[in-house]
Amino acid sequence: MSLLLKERVTGLDWPLIQHHLDEQGFAKLPVLFGNNECQELMDAYEEETRYRSTINMSRYRFGAGEYKYFQAPLPDLLQQLREALYPELSRTANRWSEYMGKKQDYPDHLEEFLEVCHEQGQTRPTPLILKYEEGGYNCLHQDLYGDISFPFQVVFAINQREKDYTGGQFVLMEQRPRAQSRGHAITLEQGEGLIFPTQHRPVLGSRGYYKTTMRHGVSTITSGTRFSLGIIFHDAK
Repeated sequence: MSLLLKERVTGLDWPLIQHHLDEQGFAKLPVLFGNNECQELMDAYEEETRYRSTINMSRYRFGAGEYKYFQAPLPDLLQQLREALYPELSRTANRWSEYMGKKQDYPDHLEEFLEVCHEQGQTRPTPLILKYEEGGYNCLHQDLYGDISFPFQVVFAINQREKDYTGGQFVLMEQRPRAQSRGHAITLEQGEGLIFPTQHRPVLGSRGYYKTTMRHGVSTITSGTRFSLGIIFHDAK
């Protein structure tokens, strides 16, 4: 990741981003990846030596498509991006823990958090690249890989909707206690990102905060090929 991209991450309007996370449970990020970086990621999709695992979604009834987990050590672009995003998100994670009455305290830096993961046997990196062809989709799910998880993850669009593909909106579903589910359909332009909850989020009610359950997925791709990049902060068993 170039120094310019690091500066873009640290220079984002984090108070506004945190406000959006508190108010609606997710927050969009402006374009952080340039066209060349997006193209490099897509060009490298077939380079199997970069990945530790390939998942055919149909085989496991996760949806229709394919995704690949990067192997350690992560490509520099992903490692630096993961490290740059984590500190601000850890602040929000600790605030959310307090809102939901938890005593969990997330460290200030990614390296310290990953040490906690590794102590619990979660040592495999989880950043991944996803590919959907026409008719592909991703069922609603949560990305949990062990007892330790981080409350946020980030997805980036790495090709252009309405040009390279149609359909394929990111879907975020929220289940509130004793209420029907609420869905959000979110579109991302090439290079844009979305921060969203991994499992739960706090919502302020008349009697204080309560916890809602979050799941995410991708609606059906109606034409073309859709690529995206997922940044997950906890490692997997």
